[in-house]
Amino acid sequence: MSVYSKSKPDEFLVAVESIVRQTIPPNEIILIVDGPISEGMEQAVDQVKTANPAFKIIRLPKNQGLGNALKIGVENASYDLIARMDSDDISLPNRFELQLQYHKEHPETDIFGGQITEFIDDPHHVIGKRVVPLDHESIRRYMKRRCAMNHPTVMFRKEAVIRSGNYQHWFQNEDYYLWIRMLDHHCKFGNLDQVLVNIRAGSDLYARRGGKAYFKSEVGIQRQMRKLRQISIFREIYNITIRFFAQILIPNQVRAWLYQTLLRKENA
Repeated sequence: MSVYSKSKPDEFLVAVESIVRQTIPPNEIILIVDGPISEGMEQAVDQVKTANPAFKIIRLPKNQGLGNALKIGVENASYDLIARMDSDDISLPNRFELQLQYHKEHPETDIFGGQITEFIDDPHHVIGKRVVPLDHESIRRYMKRRCAMNHPTVMFRKEAVIRSGNYQHWFQNEDYYLWIRMLDHHCKFGNLDQVLVNIRAGSDLYARRGGKAYFKSEVGIQRQMRKLRQISIFREIYNITIRFFAQILIPNQVRAWLYQTLLRKENA
């Protein structure tokens, strides 16, 4: 987990509660404090560390971004099997139990996630569900046009992530960038068909998926995929054209509608 200056204490405490009360709780919880945080967040961090000895707190003097924070987290993990968690989402109570059972049944898999639901304000106010493909080949094909892993749900082998270059800074796309490198290093992917995490949605979420900076990031991902020969130049041009329309031309309200309806329903 990583927190930074804009993290909210109440959301963070709910997220932590959802992982410490798992049917199979984690042996270690690494929290990266990515630069200075608010007084309220400092109190929340102290509270969870005092209550749970599994917490390992790593503080960075300056904000370095999520990609760099997660890179440091992976490097400092004591175990080979690592679960990813956002500081404002809610893991379902049996998430880790389901994933550990999946790992037992599919030991060859290097990274495996699951489905997510999205809510606004109240966790019971679910507005959408993002369904991703399950088997490695379907994930590999889907990755050619969209990210096939729900980042807040993933569990992965430390060795496989390190071998693929670990997390690196890539604006709003540090996960997608890692996945394509893991594919290039012949890592095996999988997803459970169960919902594992309930994530916070809303206008802020959809706003982050638009604008020139995000579009530039997406273009860079497409170019990296073609460089790795994962897509053709024609697929690259098509993907960039679609993203230009969705991320530059349309207003945020319309983008939110697209994500909540068309882009969620296509996999249902």
